[in-house]
Amino acid sequence: MNTSDNGHSSLEIDVLYLLKKIWHKKVLIIFSTVLFGLLALTVSVFILKPTFTSSTRIYVVSQSAENNITSQDLQAGTYLVNDYKEIIASDSVLSEVIHREGLTLSTGELRKMLVVTIPSDTRIITISVNNVQPQSAQQLANSIRQVAAEKIKQVTKVEDVTTIEEAKLPESPSSPNIQRNVFLGALFGGFIAVVLVLVLEVLDDRVRRPEDIEEALGLVLIGVVPDTEKL
Repeated sequence: MNTSDNGHSSLEIDVLYLLKKIWHKKVLIIFSTVLFGLLALTVSVFILKPTFTSSTRIYVVSQSAENNITSQDLQAGTYLVNDYKEIIASDSVLSEVIHREGLTLSTGELRKMLVVTIPSDTRIITISVNNVQPQSAQQLANSIRQVAAEKIKQVTKVEDVTTIEEAKLPESPSSPNIQRNVFLGALFGGFIAVVLVLVLEVLDDRVRRPEDIEEALGLVLIGVVPDTEKL
């Protein structure tokens, strides 16, 4: 590379050459893409256990004695939503749920099934339970809601915890997402194949083109002797 223009030209030729190598290896890349996609499909269908999610929603508001909600009540309720979240996931609530439902789980195991979400700028709390059994997911979500409502009233002294939506029986599993897993698996397989082709090509120091001689020896190529067998 004697000049910047030659450098840019050489780089451009190298890129085109690598793209041609990738195109020539398209069968390998397609095979890798299909293979990893099928592996992801197999794992999603036959190995991963389907998980069902059931959700219930509650609304907590602190009411005054005259049942009039003031701006201070609303502001205080906004600040307390994270406290409600901690109460719902507390050992006291979960242990009571385990006792009522006659479960053999620990509070830690039950907590792993529980997801409590609070959308920003709202006081609506969503309680979700993930379980391999749809009936168990629904029953646990409703049980946690009931126990949590009692505990929130007891601890924070609010007058009411309103149930907006009870947990319903999930009709289809929430995970695994088979389509997403297959797509990501195929994408990963194609990416691995392309990287492998590029790495092998970069590490290959054999002379394949006239330009390789100029780059290796630093000499200007005068001519090329044709292969008579190909003529």
